[in-house]
Amino acid sequence: MNEWLAELSITEPLTEISGYVMPDRKVVAKELADIFKITANPDRIRMIEELRTGEKDVNTLQEALELPGPRVSQHLALMRAHRIVEERRDGRHHFYHLTQPEIADWIIEGLNFLEGRMLGVSKATISKARKKWSAKPGSRAFS
Repeated sequence: MNEWLAELSITEPLTEISGYVMPDRKVVAKELADIFKITANPDRIRMIEELRTGEKDVNTLQEALELPGPRVSQHLALMRAHRIVEERRDGRHHFYHLTQPEIADWIIEGLNFLEGRMLGVSKATISKARKKWSAKPGSRAFS
């Protein structure tokens, strides 16, 4: 890092990113904010939850989410650019999976926060979402 940093009386660890020096907690906060921005879309939240159980192709996501193909592809491209999903190609088929499946669990945990707020969403609706998103593939709640 730059020599002038030695003269500063900063007690927090510093990180240099793209020529900018920032305290570590600011770097982490920025990264979290970027994740929140990408996941701050109802379609993308639903896609993450669909991919929670494993790899799916674009057509499967399109049918499961009842969304137009181009819209699904645009969301997947954005999530791929931010390393939330990875793509695998098999001929003309494009398959996607979560790079860190824990993000789906994080969203389910967010339902607890939503329950505490209870603004415009019934407890029954939240419970149904939790049941569907937490279900194992092949169970009745999953479909």
